[in-house]
Amino acid sequence: MGAPFAEVVIIGGGLAGLACAVTLSDRGIPVSLYESRSRLGGRASSFEDKQTQHLIDNCQHVSMGCCDEFNRFCEMTGIAPYFRREKHLYFVGPNNSRSNRADGQFKINVFSASSFLPTPLHLLPAFGGLSYLSFSEKIELAQGLKKLARMSIDLDQEPTMAQWLVDQRQSQNVINRFWNVVLVSALSESLKRISLSHAQKVFVDGFLRARDHWQVIIPTVPLEQLYGAVILKRLEKQQAKVHLQTGVNRVQISDGKVTGVILRNGQEIACDRVVLAVPHQRVLSMLPDEFPGRESLSKIEQIESAPITSVHLWFDREITELPHAVFVDCLSQWMFNRSRLMQHASEEGFYYQIVISASHSLTGAARQGRTQDEIIAEVIEDLTRIWPETRNAHLNHSRMLTEHQAVFSVKPGIERLRPSQRTDVTGLYLAGDWTATGWPATMEGAVRSGLKAVEFLLEDLQQPESLFLPPSKTSILSKILFRL
Repeated sequence: MGAPFAEVVIIGGGLAGLACAVTLSDRGIPVSLYESRSRLGGRASSFEDKQTQHLIDNCQHVSMGCCDEFNRFCEMTGIAPYFRREKHLYFVGPNNSRSNRADGQFKINVFSASSFLPTPLHLLPAFGGLSYLSFSEKIELAQGLKKLARMSIDLDQEPTMAQWLVDQRQSQNVINRFWNVVLVSALSESLKRISLSHAQKVFVDGFLRARDHWQVIIPTVPLEQLYGAVILKRLEKQQAKVHLQTGVNRVQISDGKVTGVILRNGQEIACDRVVLAVPHQRVLSMLPDEFPGRESLSKIEQIESAPITSVHLWFDREITELPHAVFVDCLSQWMFNRSRLMQHASEEGFYYQIVISASHSLTGAARQGRTQDEIIAEVIEDLTRIWPETRNAHLNHSRMLTEHQAVFSVKPGIERLRPSQRTDVTGLYLAGDWTATGWPATMEGAVRSGLKAVEFLLEDLQQPESLFLPPSKTSILSKILFRL
């Protein structure tokens, strides 16, 4: 028998770090995970609202059918039963292509797949049924989607999605009511900052490649219960050591090799393998001033972030039975009926979460003096125009949260800044959705980064293993129509 594996230290208990810890411990490799906060999950976390005593999520995190690795991670860790797959999406927009938000006339458009048509034509009736686009605008949209899917993109010279749409002569109505609605929600950035390649990935992988990829998968319990309880229990069962409220100050590197870590309390932990699974803003501050590859890694300082704002509302009555809704021509973008999704109402009433991605206009100087109460009032105004019952409802409690560095910005050139999970330092690996995964800032990207870091680590331990699922099969018709 060979010598036992030395312990691997994982710094950071977000999804990337958890994916590393679960994968390594399942292979009998000793793991110690250090998380500075009192719970796991990183940005996918919850905290207790004192007035309602609800656990509320810092931001709504959803998956999609195309997120193969994250969905497998959920199955593997036992949290899959706490998600529900939505086979119908509810787009709420003006009741015809000439209406606007001032008219106050909205229609619920049910977006669902045809069971009779082959992929990707199975979504044709769904796109065709959008009431807020005219027939000519739908033709224009179809032409734009086809052109986008077929494009070969030079990552060194790609434009923003906003510029590409102008070049393709997409009308402002189509841009506002389709491209903006889908892409800002998916990538949490404005069209003026989204790269063409990431927009292409959303539509190709999410809508055109395979039958169920477009479906949205929503957690039915607070994120704290998913990552803070279920996965923690699983890791402990596998003898992984999880140290909460234990921050790491620095990774020690000598002669180009990892030699240990220093905790914030000054304690030194000897180890020769470290996975640094923290936000990109913290990486360089946790490493020595000099180490092999520092100059190249310093490019991550150019990665920008985008905010996501959530407005949490508790009414004394139910204003809609819909489990969720996507809003068109509104400040609000997504509504999640948390009382329905979680199948409970509290003494504070019926709980709704409104999500506003790429909320640059609600933060800093761009906020233009608007208070939280004024922003919440504008959100309630959106709800009232759509569901007049809101006017009769009493607002028991409200809360607005902004995650200022919720995601990294998928701007043109971002791929040149994202580092590999393997570094030039022996024994040092990186994990995080911001590393080179080919995915935007998603839970799928986070899990993939953790798996890739473990692949490199296993290779260095001379135990190479392929950890990824085979790529999803592209439908034959999609290959023909879009050259995928």
